[in-house]
Amino acid sequence: MTPASAATAPLWPAHEAATATGGRLTHAWDANGVSIDSRTVKPGELFVALQGPNFDGHDFIPAALAAGAAAAVAARVPEVVPAGAPLLMVADTMTALEGLGRAARRRSAAVFLAVTGSVGKTGTKEMLRLALGAHGKTYASLGNLNNQWGVPLALANMPRDCAFGVFELGMNHAGEIGPLSRQVQPVLSVITTVEPAHLEFFESVEAIADAKAEIFEGMNADGIAVLNRDNPHFHRLTQRAAAQGIGRIIGFGRHAEAQARLVDCTLQPAASQITAEILGETVSYRLQMPGAHWALNSLAALAAAKSVGVALGVAAAALDQLQPLKGRGQRVKIGLAAGSFEIIDESYNASPAAMRAAFQVLAQAKPGPGGRRIAVLGDMRELGETARLLHADLATDLKSSRVDLVFTAGPLMEWLHAALPDAMRGRHANDSQSLVPPVVDAVHAGDVVLVKGSLGSRMAPIVDALRALDRPAATLPRAANGN
Repeated sequence: MTPASAATAPLWPAHEAATATGGRLTHAWDANGVSIDSRTVKPGELFVALQGPNFDGHDFIPAALAAGAAAAVAARVPEVVPAGAPLLMVADTMTALEGLGRAARRRSAAVFLAVTGSVGKTGTKEMLRLALGAHGKTYASLGNLNNQWGVPLALANMPRDCAFGVFELGMNHAGEIGPLSRQVQPVLSVITTVEPAHLEFFESVEAIADAKAEIFEGMNADGIAVLNRDNPHFHRLTQRAAAQGIGRIIGFGRHAEAQARLVDCTLQPAASQITAEILGETVSYRLQMPGAHWALNSLAALAAAKSVGVALGVAAAALDQLQPLKGRGQRVKIGLAAGSFEIIDESYNASPAAMRAAFQVLAQAKPGPGGRRIAVLGDMRELGETARLLHADLATDLKSSRVDLVFTAGPLMEWLHAALPDAMRGRHANDSQSLVPPVVDAVHAGDVVLVKGSLGSRMAPIVDALRALDRPAATLPRAANGN
C-alpha cells in the first residue's frame, strides 16, 4: 500500500477488525477511529464496550450508535440494541481491544518509541512528538492514555502512514509496564527518572526502578535505552537493560559522562535558553517551558530524536513550539479591577520530585508590584507509610524557593502546614473545595499563584475559581473633545 492510499484508506475496515479480534460481523462497515467512551465517541468511530468492576460498556452501546458510531464491539447483545445494529461480536471486549492494538502495531512501518518515568512522562512524550514531527508524520498517544486500556486504544487509533509513533507507559504496581511494552514493542525507550512515587504499592524506590525497567521487556537487542544519568538508579536500570539484551544505553543530564549533557541553561520566568551537547554535537535552543526539569527532559527527547535519524538542529528548533498543558504548568493571567495576577496550573498530578520542580518554577516567577509567590497545595497520594514525612519535608523547599504564602488542603498536607513558619502559613482545609473561599479572598493583583496536587486531591476547582475572577480590561472613557 502506498503512503497516499494508506492515508485515504479506512483506519479499520470491518474485515480487518474482525481478523484482529477473532470476532464475528453482523454487517460490513468502515471505522475511522476507535473509542471506549460513549460520551465522546465521534461519528464513524468503532465503539468498544469494555467491562469493569463498576461499569459495563454494553449498557452504552445504544448511546454510542445513536451518536454515530460505525459499529460496536460487544461480547453480548443488550436487549435495547435495535435489530440489525452493526456489531462485531467477540468473546471478550478487552482482549479484542488489545487485538486491535497489536494488529495496528504489526501493520505499521513506523519507528516506535516509548516513555515512562516517575515524573515528566507526558511532557517528554510531547517534546518527542514535536521533535520527530519536524522530520516525518508522527503520532503520539493522546492525553494520559498510558494504562492497560489507554495503550491498546492509542495503538488502535494510530494512522497507517506514520513515520513515528510515541507512546507513554504508566503504572502504579509492579508488572503493569511489561505487558504494555510488549504491545508497543518500542525501538527506543526513555525513562525520565525514578523517584518516590506510588510508594504505597512498593517496598522501596529500588522496586519502583525495577518496575520502570519493565519497559525493556518489549524491546530487542537492537533497541536503545535513554536513561537519566543524574539519577541514583541509573546503573540499576542499565543492568536491567543489559539483562534484556539491549546493547545501546544513552545517558542524559548534567553528569560529566552523559552523552546528552546540559552545558548551560538560563532559566527565565516563562522560558529557558539551553545549550547542550547531544551525542557529540552542540546545539542551542529555547523552550517556552520554564524549569530545570523541562530542560533536562528535553535532552532525552533530542537524544532519542537524533538516534532515530532526525537532524539535531531540526529537532531542537521544533521544541520551541511546546506550550504548557492544562494542569501541567499552563500559565494564565487573570485580570482584576486593580491589575492582574498569574496562575501556574499544576493541578493534574504531584509527587515529591514534581512538587520541588514546581517550586523552582515559582521561584523564577516575577510577581508584580506588591505581589507575592503563593503556593496552593493538595495531598500527594500513594506515598505509603512515608507520606507524612514527605509532605512535611516540603517546607524546606518552599522556604528556599522564596514562597511567601502557602495554602494547604487534605489530611497529609496538614503535616506541611504544621512544619511551615507562621509567616508562610495561609489557611489549611480538609479538602480543596473548602479551601476555595480563603484562597480567592487572599489573592490580589501582582501575585503569582501555583496550584498543585495529586489528581485525587481535586485541585482543579481552585484553578477554576481563580479563573472565574477574570474580568476584561476596563474601557477608558472617550474624552469630551473626541481626541
